Amino acid sequence: MDGFTGSLDDSMSGASVSDVNDRLSALELRVQQQEDELTVMKAALADVLRRLAASEDLAASASRKQAKGGPPLREAYSMSCITNGGTSGRKRDSTSVTRKETVSSAAKSGADRKKEASSQRSPMEEIQENQEPGHQQNLSPCPSPHPPPPPQRQAPPPDASKSHAPTKRGPSVKRSSGIERSHSSSWETSEENRNKLVKAASTSRLIAKVAKNTERHRDAVTSQAAKMSTREKNSQADGNPIKMFMRGRPITMFVPSDVENYQDLRIELPPERLKLEWVYGYRGRDCRANVYLLPTGEIVYFIASIVVLFNYEERTQRHYFGHTDCVKCLSVHPDKIRIATGQSSGVDKDGRALQPHVRIWDSVSLSTLQVVGMGTFERGVGCLAFSKADSGQHLSVIDDCNDHMLTVWDWQKKSKIAEIKTTNEVVLAVDFHPTDPNTIVTCGKSHIFFWTWSGTSLARKQGIFGKYEKPKFVQCLAFLSTGDILTGDSGGVLLIWTRSSAETPTGKGPRAFQISRQVKGHEGSVFCVCEMRSGTLLTGGGKDRKIVLWDHGLTPERDIEVPDQYGTIRAVAEGKGEEFLVGTSRNFILRGTFNDGFVVEVQGHTDELWGLASHPSNNVFLTCGQDRLVCLWNAKEHSLRWSRTVEEHGHCADFHPSGAVVAIGTHSGKWFVLDAESTDLVTIHTDGNEQLSVMRYSVDGTLLAVGSHDNFIYLYTVSENGRKYSRYGKCTGHSSYITHLDWSPDNKFIMSNSGDYEILYWDVPNGCKLIKNRSECKDIDWATYTCVLGYHVFGVWPEGSDGTDINALIRSHNRKVIALADDFCKVHLFTYPCCKPKAPSHKYGAHSSHVTNVTFLHEDSHLISTGGKDTSIMQWRLVEKTSLNDSLVSNSAPRRLGPVLAPPPPMATPPSQEPTPPPTENGTQEPFPETPPPTDLAMPTSELTPPRSESTPPPSDSTVSLKDSLEPSDDTATPSDEGLPPLTPPS
Repeated sequence: MDGFTGSLDDSMSGASVSDVNDRLSALELRVQQQEDELTVMKAALADVLRRLAASEDLAASASRKQAKGGPPLREAYSMSCITNGGTSGRKRDSTSVTRKETVSSAAKSGADRKKEASSQRSPMEEIQENQEPGHQQNLSPCPSPHPPPPPQRQAPPPDASKSHAPTKRGPSVKRSSGIERSHSSSWETSEENRNKLVKAASTSRLIAKVAKNTERHRDAVTSQAAKMSTREKNSQADGNPIKMFMRGRPITMFVPSDVENYQDLRIELPPERLKLEWVYGYRGRDCRANVYLLPTGEIVYFIASIVVLFNYEERTQRHYFGHTDCVKCLSVHPDKIRIATGQSSGVDKDGRALQPHVRIWDSVSLSTLQVVGMGTFERGVGCLAFSKADSGQHLSVIDDCNDHMLTVWDWQKKSKIAEIKTTNEVVLAVDFHPTDPNTIVTCGKSHIFFWTWSGTSLARKQGIFGKYEKPKFVQCLAFLSTGDILTGDSGGVLLIWTRSSAETPTGKGPRAFQISRQVKGHEGSVFCVCEMRSGTLLTGGGKDRKIVLWDHGLTPERDIEVPDQYGTIRAVAEGKGEEFLVGTSRNFILRGTFNDGFVVEVQGHTDELWGLASHPSNNVFLTCGQDRLVCLWNAKEHSLRWSRTVEEHGHCADFHPSGAVVAIGTHSGKWFVLDAESTDLVTIHTDGNEQLSVMRYSVDGTLLAVGSHDNFIYLYTVSENGRKYSRYGKCTGHSSYITHLDWSPDNKFIMSNSGDYEILYWDVPNGCKLIKNRSECKDIDWATYTCVLGYHVFGVWPEGSDGTDINALIRSHNRKVIALADDFCKVHLFTYPCCKPKAPSHKYGAHSSHVTNVTFLHEDSHLISTGGKDTSIMQWRLVEKTSLNDSLVSNSAPRRLGPVLAPPPPMATPPSQEPTPPPTENGTQEPFPETPPPTDLAMPTSELTPPRSESTPPPSDSTVSLKDSLEPSDDTATPSDEGLPPLTPPS
């Protein structure tokens, strides 16, 4: 985008963008469906081969030992685990939801698949579990006082695959990333899973053989289970199995020996809560005119679904949480207190639409004053503006739909006054005339329209360029003190539009504006314009990256160039004194003067983030992403310590236990080791030619494990404090790409997860061998826990998951909680261990894209989360419930108020704590029905104070979101801090 006169969105019409997105989504859906089918078929075939080999071994063993032989391990008949003879859990309908854009190697090229198929049986046979007869007799992970008779199962005939209809996919819905994915049941009965395996394998010989072996052992299983008492079941050998199912794939886990009675375990909500402390980043790459200085001394801007109020002198932030998806535009009321922000549409985890809307809120108390446009806007809010001549009583909004509808609202009454189609082309700006309350101006691709608003009607007059060259885009507009209109366009030209004095209103349409003057302003586009208090103008250029000061006669006085590393200019606003603020396309916010140059106030990444690592002993953390940028952040000072670019897209990272170096894995198979202080390159290695998904040092730092999308884990010995590496071995056995891995405290074992939901264990000292009997590893106390599949964490998976809903999780250092990053813009907090299905959690919304990673700082004082497409970094503070309430009150007002404003009086009614919602049958909590909001919301003493509204929502300085308040709760509990009463602004 940098170096061009406009953004990519500026070069397309709304209709063409929609068509391209629809076609791209359809193609991506087809590709993803094919990848899913290949993955399932591959996993199913591997599982069938394992079962076949195990059945043959068991048959041979049974024929030799007869009475001493045991039946094969049975699948549990529940959504995750049940006692012997339990009934099967009900299956949810499959639903399609959005899929994040990730590189997957599950679907390989034809040549690779043929090569892999020829050698698949041998490694698959090695992966099978070496189950002892005594272990296999244990039919249940937990005792039952009155076990019902076991269900009778019949083996399917050899042609069973023909008798079942193919699995149907549910309706698809689109999300901001434009990627769609299928959403199928994760907790299914063993019979349904078996049918899916039959259909996926499509091999009658394998099916017949499996059915024959199963029939051979069924009588023994049933008879022994019927004779076995509860005490005998509970005192079985060590390998108590639990099974869950993911997309028809069985996932076996084993209950640790120290768990005496699994059925009596109860998972509660953790006492800890999360409070958003700091947001790193700014959305400037594809937005404009979204940086302003408030009289409170705070800079207001947005990123993800959060609007940030940042006091750069005191280094503090406050946050407005009202939005449920990406915030796209911002406008400040003439009183400089109230703010309107518009968001785009989205979908929640269940596929329900999140409607685009505009929220008007108070920047002092952070309370929501009004929500307008629910059900009116189609795709999102493109731009908006308060009226000026009538003291901001009205709001004009441009919808991002194909017709780019212009609506005028009396926002205090939440009523739409007028609505009209503008054009099929992109509309970039809308504004009210400052002295004529009936004139509205819009501009965009190849047009500028002057609208006369009268009652419920809007009449359009198109701007005529005449002898002047018609620009491709009219990028921005401003009003001069004379009432004339100034526009900047993609050709770098400033045009002054003056209302024709020869034409008088006839009542049939607006008076025409004509071009009275043309001035060459910039090389490239004029991207933004700002009117200063003194009446002078600031303009920002795209290609030339210059900010020019113009006097009252539109003569350039001074200019300054923004350094190239910050990108092109996207927003310009007036600052304190002679200062001005600049937002750039590389997501910087700069504060500067013409004499002293620029100071960076806000910065962040510019593309999708995946790599995240916390320092082992300091309050710093590192991020890397697809923008090739590696950044080290100081979490205590909320600042960037250093950044540098690398030659590849960063995808994963980990600090050496000494903290001296950090390893960074990339998309191409290369990985770098950088000095954590000087950023110097220590070494570079390459493992394969596919994406590296995880880097993990052992506890003592003597070994490094590198997980790759080529299905291997590469091991290196590490010496010289992380500066020297030599290949030690390679773990071979996964049938899909590596997703997560963890070390044991003694550096002897590794636990790993893969893209086809395998949980494998590796014996490192003995040549990185696969441990076939996985029950032997059930009592290992893992040094870290980042694997998303395992006994201690499987309860975090929501019902109906397709295996990609959880991107990352991490256990805190004190082993009390699990933090989780999901695919639905939420950060979750679970109690550790989380070994019961559908466990309750606290969930927090701030991201507007899939949350890609989470990590705790070394003392567990803070949690860091990273966003995908929203490119944001969120720093959360872990607090107890009592301290949370205090922190919310302290966060409800700015620390310093400018002399222009008077602080608002306190509310008449003191807040009262809401009762705790009652638990439901599955142990989660349902929110109470939405209560009527307070009607005594105090406003600043001013003639501009709007009337109190019955529909005024409560303050939004908490993690409450519109989605959570309007829709029923899902499988996780709503945090108690999401239901706090309205806060009283300080007096």
